Amino acid sequence: MSGLDPNEASFAGLAHAAHEEVLAKSDKDATGFTIDEKRPGSPSSEDDEINYPDAPTEEERLTLRRVPGPINIASFLVAFIELAERFSYYGSTVVFTNFIQQPLPAGSTTGSSHAGQTSGALGKGQQASTGLTTFNQFWVYTTPLIGAWIADTYWGRYKTIVWALVVALVGHVILVASAAPSVIQKPDTSIGVFSLAIVIMGFGTGMFKSNISPLIAEQVTNHKMIVKTLKNGERVIVDPAATASRVYNWFYMMINIGALAGQLGMVYAEKNVGFWLAYLLPTIVFGLCPIVLWIGRNRYVKTPPQGSTLSKALRLLGFAMRGKWTKPMSWTKGGFWEAAKPSNVPEAERPVWMTWDDAWVDEVRRGFKACQVFCFFPIYWYAFHLRFYDV
Repeated sequence: MSGLDPNEASFAGLAHAAHEEVLAKSDKDATGFTIDEKRPGSPSSEDDEINYPDAPTEEERLTLRRVPGPINIASFLVAFIELAERFSYYGSTVVFTNFIQQPLPAGSTTGSSHAGQTSGALGKGQQASTGLTTFNQFWVYTTPLIGAWIADTYWGRYKTIVWALVVALVGHVILVASAAPSVIQKPDTSIGVFSLAIVIMGFGTGMFKSNISPLIAEQVTNHKMIVKTLKNGERVIVDPAATASRVYNWFYMMINIGALAGQLGMVYAEKNVGFWLAYLLPTIVFGLCPIVLWIGRNRYVKTPPQGSTLSKALRLLGFAMRGKWTKPMSWTKGGFWEAAKPSNVPEAERPVWMTWDDAWVDEVRRGFKACQVFCFFPIYWYAFHLRFYDV
């Protein structure tokens, strides 16, 4: 339910895992933290020898308490945008099943119901309901790949989010239209409009989700650890890793608040007024997103597009696969990735797009190896969703 959805929990876990990893490394790296490897000016391990004002000494890094730094207003604005978006998404989707599966209650023109009745509208049955809701879940977790690629390659995260909000808002408006009392009197027409709405809305949602978490990470602008004396005289280290963790704590609290409020509120709207209100209220709340995004337009840290890592990794994989496409047993052998290292390719034979080095090949190799765990996800999610459906 709400932000406790395992998908949201996974995002939270990944974010905090990244923060913990950086926190563990910060004993060796005096210069701090960045959640985004592409952020311009990000400190690296080479910064260890750089001295800067208020930098902690080795002894101070081992003995002083670490505290988060202040959170800027841009981070709170991004977190509010996420709250409104999750309110609208979960508030809308929580009533999808009844809207599709159950028929209009006797005497109702909006789908609302009285005591002892179940709210409904289209009466298409469980098969149609399961199919459309499952497609929606598939769609909103596939389109983030497209959104991330667009942001990395062409628009950057901020502009991609702007257009994602525009697309999703159009989808929300169409969703409201599908539940208008005059439309749900014609179930075949309504389900067609509804299907169009979830396709458009899902595309916008996917573009949004893949970029909003990195955008809030970019708002953590203090990248170096510094020593500070508190009002009580205690000397502490202001740690960027702790700051980022606090930012993400706020961020995921906003997700939970928005999602929970959306689901609880729209169930009551569906029950007591009708589906048009259960879709209209999320649309109104969602309309706050572009307004808040515009208000903070001069406050946000905006990273320009720097090329898609995914495209580069796929090119590397394709190069390593040369002559091995029909030999699957060779894919798991130790020397598979060696063929893609520039040091093993004569300079005259290197394609112009081979811009990586040997170290990056090793990073991609580790990344693909880590992704092996995802092979089990289809089984897990199939079992997870069987809780809700009879098959």
